[in-house]
Amino acid sequence: MEALRLILRYAHLIGFALLLGGAIAQFLTAKFRVNKAMLWGSIVQVLTGIALSAPLRGGGDEEPSPVKLGVKLLIAVLIFVMVIIPRKRTEMNKGHFIGIIVMTLANAAVATFWR
Repeated sequence: MEALRLILRYAHLIGFALLLGGAIAQFLTAKFRVNKAMLWGSIVQVLTGIALSAPLRGGGDEEPSPVKLGVKLLIAVLIFVMVIIPRKRTEMNKGHFIGIIVMTLANAAVATFWR
């Protein structure tokens, strides 16, 4: 089970890299639109996040707080919705786009700093 958890964590990090990297790349070109990296990154983040929240650790102090998991899931689903709805538009609102970046960073902060 530990190997599965590590593989899921690795895939989760790849999803984060796709989402944030794709968003930063688009931001630097000043074309505020959803690219394929952002779309797939958000999908991978939600799916692997749900899989990682499954009780694979066997209990103990390693178990994350259910509240933390709920907050992370809420943020991940909001990011997914913010990415999936305008994905076919040629351009989107700058504030909406920056919101995706900020929420992605906030989700990483919750994962890192919330104990």
